[in-house]
Amino acid sequence: MSANHSTMTTNKSNAKAEKVRNDNLESTKLKDRHLASYGSGSYLASDVTVLLDIVDKEAVADVPVTQKEALIQSGQRHYSDMLTLEHAPSAMHEQLYTQALAQGTQRTATDIANLAYALHQNFHNTVDSEGPLVLVSLVRAGLPVGVLLQRALADTDSLYSLPSVHYGISIIRDRGLDPLALEILLEAYPNSPIVFVDGWTGKGAIYQELAHSLETFSKPTHPNFTNIFHQGADAIPLLTLADPAGVAWLAASSDDWLIPSGLLNSTVSGLISRSLYTAPQEGLHRSVFYDNLIEVDHSLAFIDHIDTARQQLTTAPSQLPTFTQPRYDTKTIIDTLAARYQITNRNRIKPTIAEATRAILRREPERVLLASSDHPDTALLRHLCTEYHIDITILGAKILPYQAVTLIKQRTTHT
Repeated sequence: MSANHSTMTTNKSNAKAEKVRNDNLESTKLKDRHLASYGSGSYLASDVTVLLDIVDKEAVADVPVTQKEALIQSGQRHYSDMLTLEHAPSAMHEQLYTQALAQGTQRTATDIANLAYALHQNFHNTVDSEGPLVLVSLVRAGLPVGVLLQRALADTDSLYSLPSVHYGISIIRDRGLDPLALEILLEAYPNSPIVFVDGWTGKGAIYQELAHSLETFSKPTHPNFTNIFHQGADAIPLLTLADPAGVAWLAASSDDWLIPSGLLNSTVSGLISRSLYTAPQEGLHRSVFYDNLIEVDHSLAFIDHIDTARQQLTTAPSQLPTFTQPRYDTKTIIDTLAARYQITNRNRIKPTIAEATRAILRREPERVLLASSDHPDTALLRHLCTEYHIDITILGAKILPYQAVTLIKQRTTHT
């Protein structure tokens, strides 16, 4: 080969490489602009990007709880096709949240520090600013936990500083994780591991939904296998603050305790509504932004309060265990309750203090089961039961580690 031909070949190769670099750069810019086009609810833009199509609440039918329950249980409508618009919490509800926050600040701050430390231990050798850890909060109970973790990992004065980014995406029971939102993240961060974040586990239903949604990536030959299955071929990387169900890869504890953010809905979750389903070919899952509740929003105040407490901790973070397989620690309890109350549709059983409380506020409860009649963590639940004339049954140790379970009222001939 002549020197001139060699030079021409080299020039062509360089030009081709430069074109690829430019195309990649332009592609990255487009992705950045695409991601930047989404909002963060009432959180700071540096806290989270929520990959949801925010729609006007005036365009969403406000379905009364009783009507919604009948439609869901009769199979006429899926719960993610309807919304009961939220109103401002009552004065008593606000007071009990304030009490829960005062009571739970140190525990929440400590749990976040321990979780951040565990993430640092697992990923500090494999992530960097070019390929950061991607925290994906499951909208919406995961959002406050994800924001707190993002702030903790960004704290360069801590023992657990780690390059990370944080997004929120929708997951809907029976319909799965929003595939379009996940695709956007995988394209934007092709070299990053993903960790999914939720507030707590109840029966493990969302874990199962997540695992089902991720099956398509579970073959080692899939190009995104290592993005998701970085803990092993069977390990779903789900992180939670509390994991009574025994399904999370990483959790601060397995206790059912009064998580402050579990007591409010949108006003501690960035003013974002529960997500509404959209078919993948039509776009991202949808949500409403409750701009009418701005004056009673605690979202940023909650984050600032817990994050300040975390920074003031004087004890070193603890080592947390991780699990590659679900344990389903409370499956027997759910089976027993289903048999006792003749329930075949497990969706009518809402365990954990947080889920039991939300069920009273969003659904139509039949009764509430408590482990104790005077446990301080169930004060709001007991208040709501009195206010809405809901029967309470004390079952003691039979439901532990759950402190509370709400049973949804049967509205059809099918249980």
